[in-house]
Amino acid sequence: MRPTTRDLARAAGVSLATVDRVLNGRPNVSEKAMRQVSEAIERIGFVRNLAAANLARSTTYRLRFILPQAGDQYLAEIMEEIRVVNDALKSEMVSAEIVQMAIEDPYLVASYLAAIDPRRVEGVAIMAPESPQVRDALKRLVERGVHVVNFLSGSQQAPGIEFVGIDNYAAGATAARLVGRFCRKERGSIMVIAETMRAQDSSQRRLGFDDVINRDFPHLSVLPSLETHSDMERTRRIIARTLEYNRDVVGLYVLSSEARAPISCAAEFISLNDIIVIAHERTPFSVEGLKSGAIDAVIAQNPGHAVRSAVRLLRARIDGRSVLKSQDQLRIEILLKDNL
Repeated sequence: MRPTTRDLARAAGVSLATVDRVLNGRPNVSEKAMRQVSEAIERIGFVRNLAAANLARSTTYRLRFILPQAGDQYLAEIMEEIRVVNDALKSEMVSAEIVQMAIEDPYLVASYLAAIDPRRVEGVAIMAPESPQVRDALKRLVERGVHVVNFLSGSQQAPGIEFVGIDNYAAGATAARLVGRFCRKERGSIMVIAETMRAQDSSQRRLGFDDVINRDFPHLSVLPSLETHSDMERTRRIIARTLEYNRDVVGLYVLSSEARAPISCAAEFISLNDIIVIAHERTPFSVEGLKSGAIDAVIAQNPGHAVRSAVRLLRARIDGRSVLKSQDQLRIEILLKDNL
């Protein structure tokens, strides 16, 4: 059996109350007692049962997912996974709530982050485009003691902030490799559509896509990115205009996670079976598109894995524990109609 706190107190030659104060970082503990407890932890191999300790103190991990207001099927799946995790981890004193806002407004997001009370929220997972305003607000939030995860968006190397998501440069490069292979020697243009190029994930995917196409498939040219801003009428208009002036389009790559609007609009003006279509994220729409042949491949990341990883990382940071990075590395999945 693993050593208990009673065993630790006996080995350190101190009271249970002193052990409790040392383990929980409470005041009124002498340096001698702290040293005795620390040496005893090493000597007997004591490992603290954090779940039991939190349950005994009625301590709750208060986590908040900040998500976009505008979204479609993939956002709905993320929110469902958060609700599943929240229900599943109630016995472990985890509370994961959802807040939606106009995430494309950096001033609104920064203002909201500045108002978060560290006494009410211990960890934040945020899905927002990177901007100077949001970046500075997140930095100040960390300084106030709130742990932060950039969730599926934002910088992958922000100091003091974890990242959960796939390598977006590699995802864009993978999309380019698929387009190039599918097109073989057919010359033409590739239309690229994103919700917004201000999002870090979209800009990284575009960079990876361009690098591979330009290097390995010179018979293909990539058109400037089209931004939909979640506006259906705008999406329809910019796609129609692009196809009108580019009669040689042989491929469509949707950078953003919500592919239903751009692909549905494109289908109004061009036969999707005549071009190569690559999208991101598994949703009911993209699955149906793969089955019908309207979509050739989907590059996906598991939303359940992403949510669980964000919760796991935030809990570890709250507890002051290290994490196994490989456990929370999301894989890039390539879905075809044959492996659904």
